[in-house]
Amino acid sequence: MKDIQKFLLSSQPPKARSSVERKKHLQKLKIIQSLYFQGPQTNTQICEEFNISSPTSIRLLNQLMDQNWVKKEGQGESAGGRKPDLYRLDKDMFYVMGIQLERSRLKIAIFDNHNKKVADFKDLFELETGDGLVDHIFEEANKLIETSGIDLDKLLGIGISMPGLVSSKEGRNFTYFIKEEESESLEDILERKFNKPIFILNDAKSACVAESNFGMATNRDNVLVISMDWGIGLGVIIDGKVYEGSSGFAGEFGHIPLVDDGQLCHCGKRGCLETVASGLALTRMAQEGIKAGESTSLNLLSEEDLKNLQPEKIIEAANMGDQFSINILSKVGINLGKGLAILIQLFNPELIILEGKFAKASQFITIPIQQSINTYCMAQLREKTKISLSNLGDDSVLLGSVATVMENIFGKQISLINNS
Repeated sequence: MKDIQKFLLSSQPPKARSSVERKKHLQKLKIIQSLYFQGPQTNTQICEEFNISSPTSIRLLNQLMDQNWVKKEGQGESAGGRKPDLYRLDKDMFYVMGIQLERSRLKIAIFDNHNKKVADFKDLFELETGDGLVDHIFEEANKLIETSGIDLDKLLGIGISMPGLVSSKEGRNFTYFIKEEESESLEDILERKFNKPIFILNDAKSACVAESNFGMATNRDNVLVISMDWGIGLGVIIDGKVYEGSSGFAGEFGHIPLVDDGQLCHCGKRGCLETVASGLALTRMAQEGIKAGESTSLNLLSEEDLKNLQPEKIIEAANMGDQFSINILSKVGINLGKGLAILIQLFNPELIILEGKFAKASQFITIPIQQSINTYCMAQLREKTKISLSNLGDDSVLLGSVATVMENIFGKQISLINNS
């Protein structure tokens, strides 16, 4: 294992002979953490972030460059005069794997220490079956590691996001993988198989972590992140921190009751928000409309494709001008807006970020959402809340999984130093 891996994954506090050396070790760790999450920075930015003098910062940066962990690359902006040097982490020092489980798809990707994707894999599968999925994930992840050509010693850890009631504290999913867990947690099973640090979390929380570290929620205090896929998930940022709740289950937004005597939800209750505002609801509405004889370009799909209809196909049709698809997206948006009106009045957020499959519907989902919020939310609150589509793209959940790994790794090392 290389020096940087030892530095980040040590299970023992640093063998420092004085408090000065421990402080220097901690400062280096925090600079690496900052360069990882925030990207290239100038010496002035580092001084301001950590409240240290310029000579101290330069000395620490020179030591990190001597270790080949940090390098100068490019120049920052200047109000006048000479442009300052930018410092960034050296390339190919370490890697992190992100694994994203969806209802019917598995996505795996490896990211380098600049958060650039170096290898990825996608596969169709059925999460509901449960049997053999852990082995399948392990096999496909190993194949990707082999084909990527990366040094296995440089893989620091693996973050796995998934739907359902997930407790990151216990390392368990209380909706899926129940049979395979039994007495051993899912996280422990995977750590034993991979022999790497494993961190599992709910997919909506993962998207929220990504937005907090790399997206629109960076440096914001009160933000809601709405994941719009097969289900509807919620990530909550309060006072700049992702809120998990006492059991780690905070954010089960899709299962608030919205419709009296409504459709049966897969959670066992009737009338949940997900039954009228989700990918599942959208595809059901489309299939029912087609069966009833609605005029739509979706009628051209084969019987098999209609049976396995995906939300993306409906959104694609809407973007091509299909009025039926636009109308059912509008119904979903109005129902989702009702739910968001409740959240705005509860949390008073400065920003709501919409991410996931539905983000590609653009104005066909945002306009009905905003109309519904205008109808159901108090003016004083809605006027203070901005609604935006995520700019992180299709990899937002994977990026959140990767960020979770690094947050835990840095957090553990900082705790070791502070307690030594």
